[in-house]
Amino acid sequence: MLRIKEDLCKKCRICMKNCPIEAIVAGEENGQKYVRITDKCVECNICRRVCPFGVIENDEQTEGIVQCSSCSVQCKIPVGSTGACKRYTNEGGKLVRNRALVVEPLPQVEVDEKIRKPIITAVGAGTNYPCIRPAPHIVCEKRDGVDVVTTVTEAPLSYSGVLVKLDTNTYIGEEGATVYCEGKPVGMVQTEEYGSKMVYVGGANRLTAKDGGFATARTICALANGEEVELTVKTEDKKAIKIRCQQGKAPVINGVEEQTMRIGCGSATIGLLADIMKESVDECIVIDHHVTGLFSEHLAGREVGMKWSGVIPNATKSTVGRYFGGHGDGIGGTVLQTPRDAIKSVDMSVAHAGMTILVTNTTGEIAALFEVQEDGDVKEIPMTEKAAKVAKTIQENCQRSTTSVLYCGGTGGSARGGVCKHPVAITEAVHDGRARLTIGGAPAFVYPGGGINFMVDTAKVINKAFTWVPTPATVAPVEYTMTKADYEKIGGHMDQIKNVEDFPEYRK
Repeated sequence: MLRIKEDLCKKCRICMKNCPIEAIVAGEENGQKYVRITDKCVECNICRRVCPFGVIENDEQTEGIVQCSSCSVQCKIPVGSTGACKRYTNEGGKLVRNRALVVEPLPQVEVDEKIRKPIITAVGAGTNYPCIRPAPHIVCEKRDGVDVVTTVTEAPLSYSGVLVKLDTNTYIGEEGATVYCEGKPVGMVQTEEYGSKMVYVGGANRLTAKDGGFATARTICALANGEEVELTVKTEDKKAIKIRCQQGKAPVINGVEEQTMRIGCGSATIGLLADIMKESVDECIVIDHHVTGLFSEHLAGREVGMKWSGVIPNATKSTVGRYFGGHGDGIGGTVLQTPRDAIKSVDMSVAHAGMTILVTNTTGEIAALFEVQEDGDVKEIPMTEKAAKVAKTIQENCQRSTTSVLYCGGTGGSARGGVCKHPVAITEAVHDGRARLTIGGAPAFVYPGGGINFMVDTAKVINKAFTWVPTPATVAPVEYTMTKADYEKIGGHMDQIKNVEDFPEYRK
């Protein structure tokens, strides 16, 4: 377990607030305040990492502990206690999952196949405004003996934007940084996703802003319609990062076209390829801005028989074999400019001269081999066939980098008036699965909760389906499809229904 050096502790209780299993207590004894770690401690090291004064150290092990192997933290769990994740309990020296396996998932809303596809799309349908007027087209056809209705309109949406997914590790600015187009603020850098940087362009506040509202509308539509757009992110040090992006094509960042999406973070790369690494090199550092991996120390390295090599990577340690890399414009989105920079030092009490260290990034495009020298320094040497195989295997397991554009909008407002006379009824029908929302013929994911907020993959939407109006707002092709019986129940405009055969453009 761990212990606090009581004579040095400032009693700030930050460790106690962060302990996930309440293994740290505080109180007063003989007029003196104290903060102590109890024998419930599992050595998850959170307290050590948050302590601003560095007063937490190792202490004697509690009897009967079992080391958990379910993640890289490797909690040492005493009898009767749980690990930091609270999933496993040490019951008499055996770790037991403290929740029974759940076999049956929750029931889900299932959409009837008859209403899954719209009869016609809203692309080219036009808009009836104000929204008290019925939608431009309300059509009916019989499917499997059931009358089905689709109502369509091109709806102006001020609550709208696009989420742009860029498959890259390249640094594009910190989360929250403003994104510009045509010199105007149009969005921001979002929280990144696995292997991808995310940019959001639009939103009601950007569209209605005094500065940049029209540029925002143009940018949203250009991206949603598959056109190339150049975005600029201004970093904290006033540098400008240029991003050329287009649906279905690799992003170009500062003039460099991205080639591949990473196989995984540095830790995941080692987890996937540990067996090949063991056959090829004595050590491998996989550089990544999120988690840089150190092969010999990593649990996957141990799994294939490795022991820590003595190599210390140039990053901040998280857990065994996993290190946080600082964000920057270097390799893998880190501050490291060359492969050599990834090696901080070598502990020669563990390492030996002649050891080989492969340094690579998570796409295998950058790789260099180093040899440990007598004095603990390292020297770059030509890549061996086996070391090159590691980099090649990484490359072979990467996907091509691309740009994906997801249009996001809210149709829970006045546009519902064109669908039916009871606005809340169409909202409820969509959430209940009685009405199917599509955008330009493409299925949309509807957010849970109130309203009709949705997201749609623009690659699946009919080409050039989006436009904008100078309110400003973007205009999206919206279709609702349901049975005629359900349409009547929600107060639909029954007198406006036309048979689809009456449309000369209609073709089966």
